[in-house]
Amino acid sequence: MTACKGMCISAFVALTATAGFAGAANAQDAKALLEEASKLPTFEAPGEAFDAKACMADKKVYVIPLTSENPFNVEIAKAQKEAADAIGFELTVSENQLNLDQWVQAVKQAVSEGYDVIDIQGGIPPEAIGPQLAEAREAGVKIVATHLYDVTQTPSELVDGNFAMDYTKAGQLMAAWAMEKTGGKVNAVIIGSDEIIPTGAFVKAIQEYLDANCPDCKHKYINVPVVEWGSQIQPEVQSALVADPGINYILPIYDSMSGFVVPALTLSNREDVRIASYNGTPFILDMIRDGDLMEMDVGESLAWVGWSSIDGTMRLLCDKGEITQLNTPLYLFDDSNVETAGVPATYGGYGDGEISGFKKLWGLE
Repeated sequence: MTACKGMCISAFVALTATAGFAGAANAQDAKALLEEASKLPTFEAPGEAFDAKACMADKKVYVIPLTSENPFNVEIAKAQKEAADAIGFELTVSENQLNLDQWVQAVKQAVSEGYDVIDIQGGIPPEAIGPQLAEAREAGVKIVATHLYDVTQTPSELVDGNFAMDYTKAGQLMAAWAMEKTGGKVNAVIIGSDEIIPTGAFVKAIQEYLDANCPDCKHKYINVPVVEWGSQIQPEVQSALVADPGINYILPIYDSMSGFVVPALTLSNREDVRIASYNGTPFILDMIRDGDLMEMDVGESLAWVGWSSIDGTMRLLCDKGEITQLNTPLYLFDDSNVETAGVPATYGGYGDGEISGFKKLWGLE
């Protein structure tokens, strides 16, 4: 298979000059999006500086992750705990195995032990534990949601603080990448899971970007519930390839799906098809480095997510301005820079500017 070495983001300038797709303005927009996301992230303060130690004196935060068995949730919680320790307030992370009864019990424990905030972190639908969250709010506990909604979505009325992720921009980046790499001739299969809250907005962003900027582009959407990823993604992709031999990109919106896409391409003898996705999961970054059909992944620093969520929580508690979006930048990984995430890959590769940035913002440095 052909490697991208030396012809990734920088070479798109030459491509757009010759491809002539979707008009010069649309091509330039795609190129600009990709070039911006290819720069190493830098810290931008999400609000005014404040004294975090004074703000959080005698306050406690209780984090309920979607599951303690998902490295995604674990990494965010680890960063939240590191930020809390740097400031000096109590933060507890509950343990659960994606179990509703455990979520319910965690909320009750947080209320009974006098916590000030409950953070439903990384995917718990508020309505799933609606009665318990309502009781917590009646008891004076604030409810925040970290990395649950897209920036275009309206959060549940059960949520006091919404720290949303820009899934919309991630989708636009995936669409722009495929446009650039095909010279405006995208024929893509988009894969998502409709039961995950941000999926609808994420998929819509890809579809609308292609429709608006690439008149010769085609796309098909396949919904595969999370519990069926292992059994259904591969046959669904194989069927799509048979039905339309012109498919040239698979765009799974959550990158762990890609592990089931690669076998479908290999067994279908379609190693000309490429994969672009989102999350920055380490084993997926290893696939990019190894040249295993995975071409690009839109990554985000989970450490940055954790520190940013703590910033939003403190601002909510201490009346320091509302934060509705994580200030976590998106960063493109391809074969030109993927080794910066480590060999084997880790959740790093984004620099560490957010830690010193938040410490200065909070008066710790």
